[in-house]
Amino acid sequence: MVHAKRWILKKHFVGSPTNGDFELKIAELSPLKIERSCLKLLARFVETHSISDGKDLEKLPTEWPDTVPLSLALGTVSMTGLTAYLGLLDICGVKGGETVMVNAAAGAVGSVLGQIAKLKGCKVVGAAGSDEKIAYLKKLGFDVVFNYKTKASPDGYNCYFDNVSGKFSNTVISQMKIFGRIAIYRAISTYNIYIYTYNACNPSPTPEIVIYQELHMEGFIVTCWQEDAHQKALKDLLKWVSEGKIQYQEYIIEGFENMPAAFMGMLKGNNLGKTIVKT
Repeated sequence: MVHAKRWILKKHFVGSPTNGDFELKIAELSPLKIERSCLKLLARFVETHSISDGKDLEKLPTEWPDTVPLSLALGTVSMTGLTAYLGLLDICGVKGGETVMVNAAAGAVGSVLGQIAKLKGCKVVGAAGSDEKIAYLKKLGFDVVFNYKTKASPDGYNCYFDNVSGKFSNTVISQMKIFGRIAIYRAISTYNIYIYTYNACNPSPTPEIVIYQELHMEGFIVTCWQEDAHQKALKDLLKWVSEGKIQYQEYIIEGFENMPAAFMGMLKGNNLGKTIVKT
């Protein structure tokens, strides 16, 4: 019998999560069953170990080069990169010469999106929350970067990729150019403690801004695209990474036992790039 560790959410957290909201348990995996001379794998997800029949597993592309870390299949060349690629190119439909604004720009999605926008000939403006992150974005080639905690956003965007929502986004939306496009992926500022005060303290932008600037706003989930769109995007992302045109950063936490700490740190913005737990 195989024993596996698994983290469970012991109780729904109020405000920011704490260690007491999670519990580490030991689970026993069901034995493999033999059916018609073949192994029938019973799917059960328990984190350190799992049993699967393989139907829901994704294979690495056959052209994956040895020089590219396999961990990128969890981020830059996976859902993270897909979100940046499809949100920027399909939702925003950016064109060369346009100005793109991305918040949470030093995170897993934002850092990839900014680099794709540069590859497409755009001017890229990125917002982040520390001097370390600002330096990282400059290294990636962002044209304008600023610490949203200490400086105001410059004006004039054709495309805004929104990871944050809330008061910051209301300011950016008021600075959009006519016919601007806004792709809404996440609403980090409304998570945790902010969710209870968001409506009162951070009202939505007035309809007049959206109407008179003729803005297009669209929320999206990356799984809405068909498999062929995913495969094309993944092929491009892998090519750009292999050629050094997209740089990546991974924020690696060692130890399965530190998974809640990694999660809480991500919500606080401790990470540069993709947060990964290495067991």
